[in-house]
Amino acid sequence: MKIQKKYIKYIIFIMLIALVLLAFDVRLKTVHYTITSDKINTPMRIALVTDLHSCKYGSGQKTLIDAIDKEKPDIILFGGDIFDDVIPDDNTKTFLTAIAKRYPCYYVTGNHEYWSRRVDEMLDWLEANGIEDVGGKTIRVSLNGNEISLSGLNDPDEAHYTGEGDGMVSELERAKNARDDKLFTMLLTHRPSFVNLYKDAGFDLILAGHAHGGQWRIPGILNGTFAPDEGWLPKFAGGRYSLDNGSQMIVSRGLARESTRVPRIFNRPELVIVELKTN
Repeated sequence: MKIQKKYIKYIIFIMLIALVLLAFDVRLKTVHYTITSDKINTPMRIALVTDLHSCKYGSGQKTLIDAIDKEKPDIILFGGDIFDDVIPDDNTKTFLTAIAKRYPCYYVTGNHEYWSRRVDEMLDWLEANGIEDVGGKTIRVSLNGNEISLSGLNDPDEAHYTGEGDGMVSELERAKNARDDKLFTMLLTHRPSFVNLYKDAGFDLILAGHAHGGQWRIPGILNGTFAPDEGWLPKFAGGRYSLDNGSQMIVSRGLARESTRVPRIFNRPELVIVELKTN
């Protein structure tokens, strides 16, 4: 009986160690979503990259670059906070320099680009390296026999930190007027918390980040504990959401690791791959 009790203690100890390792696991994972629409002619893949915050993913950002290359996306959309306001830009620039040579890349700002007070410098660097800023714009993208209408929103902190910009409501209104609803319409934004504005705008697909997965999770029970803008128990911490008007919103849990004061728990950083297919 004594031997059995000793083994039980070992088993409990090992289980606790395994639970802690799982809880604090911050290895990159890739998450897949599929969206179907009769506006899509042939399948295409979108890589959604958000909230890198200039964190490190291996030597030369190889872990993140290899994960993207493995998925062979047709386009990469950057949903803001790829730069950080504290961590130097080195990791971000290493990653973007490599990836922009491989894929068409489109970018919108997050709050940290504005918090850095260097947003103009960052946007100039993006343009010089072949990455298009679509904040406040609507463009038409041709990919794999598909015509896509892509609209982008600047982060609402633009006005506070630069004194410029029309604001999110005006940008959304302009996007509704500029897009072609005969095409598959996408809205690239940073913050998911303005979901009621996005829903009323009527895009087929909305892509966002910012919430960092709610930082702490209990898989299958609690999707997130706390997120910026949304507060405690955020509804849009990460995942796929079907909105009342038929729009789909996908929120990435993002790539932030060492940039956050509070560690991620049961909340691995993620690369999001969205596959668009015909009905």
